[in-house]
Amino acid sequence: MPGTHTWRSDLPAVEVGGTTVPAFALERAAELGEKPALVDGATGRTLGYRQLAAGVERVAAGLAARGFGKGEVLALASPNLPEYALAAYGAMAAGGVVTGANPLLTTGELADQLADAGARLLITVPPFAERAIAAAGKAGVEEVLVFGEADGATPFRELVAHQHPPVDVAVDPASDLAALPYSSGTTGLPKGVELTHASLVTSARQSQAVMGVREDDVVLAVLPFFHVMGLNLILPCGLRAGASVVTLARFDLEGFLETIQERRVTFTIVVPPIALALANHPLADRYDLSSLRLVGCGGAPLGADVERRCAERLGCDVVQGFGMSEASATITISPLEAPRPGSVGRLLPNTEARIVDPETGGDLGAGRAGELWVRGPQTMRGYRDRPEATARTLDAEGWLRSGDLCHFDEDGYLYVVDRLKELIKYKGHQVAPAELEHLLLAHPAVADAAVVPRPDPGAGEIPVAHVVLGGEATADELLSWVAERVAPHKRVRAVQLTDQIPRAPSGKLLRRVLVEAERARRGREG
Repeated sequence: MPGTHTWRSDLPAVEVGGTTVPAFALERAAELGEKPALVDGATGRTLGYRQLAAGVERVAAGLAARGFGKGEVLALASPNLPEYALAAYGAMAAGGVVTGANPLLTTGELADQLADAGARLLITVPPFAERAIAAAGKAGVEEVLVFGEADGATPFRELVAHQHPPVDVAVDPASDLAALPYSSGTTGLPKGVELTHASLVTSARQSQAVMGVREDDVVLAVLPFFHVMGLNLILPCGLRAGASVVTLARFDLEGFLETIQERRVTFTIVVPPIALALANHPLADRYDLSSLRLVGCGGAPLGADVERRCAERLGCDVVQGFGMSEASATITISPLEAPRPGSVGRLLPNTEARIVDPETGGDLGAGRAGELWVRGPQTMRGYRDRPEATARTLDAEGWLRSGDLCHFDEDGYLYVVDRLKELIKYKGHQVAPAELEHLLLAHPAVADAAVVPRPDPGAGEIPVAHVVLGGEATADELLSWVAERVAPHKRVRAVQLTDQIPRAPSGKLLRRVLVEAERARRGREG
């Protein structure tokens, strides 16, 4: 494009696509044999590489026998377990598409995602089976399966223990979808992100070119597999390298630290609140964490001071990366040999970027902050059934607008300054203000509402509602009203009652005014 200032990765290009996600991840399964591929962190239950590959083949056959075919969607609402990989890769091998859902979603939230994705089958775990069955009923899902046993759900083992012949489904990596994660994009409500086999495989190759996961690594999967960093980064990179991937079904700091000690974990990727705990929490001194050689951090920017303290305390490399669901997980990762604290790294192979002035649309050079635009083979095909939203995010020349205010330094290191997009990042989770505003405005006593982030040292940001009342209600009542209708990470943490929400003459919410007020408030308090 004439007149553009484009940054390009100086790393050697990686092969683009060419194979499916399961074939890529499990290419070395026969060679690795009984080596542990997946280990349940809590129980030690293990799937070896040969067992995993055979299981994926059987799950694909079991799904095909149910009539599950090419392009159909299997939903997984489950914490991290070894069986998650069996189910996900089995569905992909059958020609299907996997959509992961946070198991803590409410019945209504899960039903909305299932319906939007057009999911035919849903797999969950016993503690969430009742909610999953109710959501499946609302969304028209054909069958609910469960890892284990639960009333009203089919045991997942029926997809493995059967006599059906193997299936060989013709999958075109370049055009056929493999995953449909849900993202709020730059603004608004969750949308299905269409990712092909080629984009996911290429993304894994790009990340591995920098991270260098090794066969002797023990990789701790604490980030959820329903998130792109879990499903599209940790799993394929770990398995492709021949490492052992240890799964954690839930995060608590003591259990996390104990797992690192007991399993001799060498590599993990965390979100900033966990990095903060590793840097500061006294509990970390009680455990032997000396096996760690590399800790990655993503999901939100990490302050340079915390990054340094974490590296010094652990005695290992701590590096940041940056990405988004719409780019199959990653865009930049800090080079291990030359990280710069506070930076989210340099562009991955096959990736180029621009910094665009949000006001003028012109390109900006080093040291100047604007919206990050990226282009590469790892980007999404588009948002499912949302052509207008796709066009706002992905232009005709393949540039993906990130919605993040960033700048590059002279050496091509990227720094995230702020978010142009309205998403709130609570402990690494995306929280869409629009969704919470819709809920608040549904309350009979609420006349107007706006939800904005408030800086928080533990969570990164917390959602705070500014509310104009038109009837009788208390702040506590409104907090409960929202909490009853959303997953725990989406809950409004504070309500400010006010006489007026700042809006432009057009009626557009002036969210930035409230964001600045919250930052000033935080500054006064601490």
